[in-house]
Amino acid sequence: MTSSKPKSIQTMKPETAAKKLGVLLSATPAEFQAGVVSRDELNELQAKPPSWLADLRRNGPHPKQVVAAKLGVSISGLARNGITGPLTTAEIDALKAENPDWLERERSIQAENRKEALRLKEQQQQQR
Repeated sequence: MTSSKPKSIQTMKPETAAKKLGVLLSATPAEFQAGVVSRDELNELQAKPPSWLADLRRNGPHPKQVVAAKLGVSISGLARNGITGPLTTAEIDALKAENPDWLERERSIQAENRKEALRLKEQQQQQR
């Protein structure tokens, strides 16, 4: 016979939950920042985002990993060009419209890095 242990509830800090949700912690409601988030609560937030989460995802401010993804560059590329803080969707759209030289350069670097990573992955698969 095996004794069944009650299933423990997995929880995470608000910082971790915000990162998994792709939002900036400081922009979330105070009650989100103050508590812990269970795995079930996180799944519920992802499946049925409340209005505050939907607004944050749509308008920002966005954390740097989201900014980088929306611009098609690396986080390092943002830092190299003086963008170290969060940006709103409007600011990201303005940067895309302006398309400064550094953005084009960083996008081409990112594209080359992706191509090289794919080449290495294919090479590893062929060696198996």
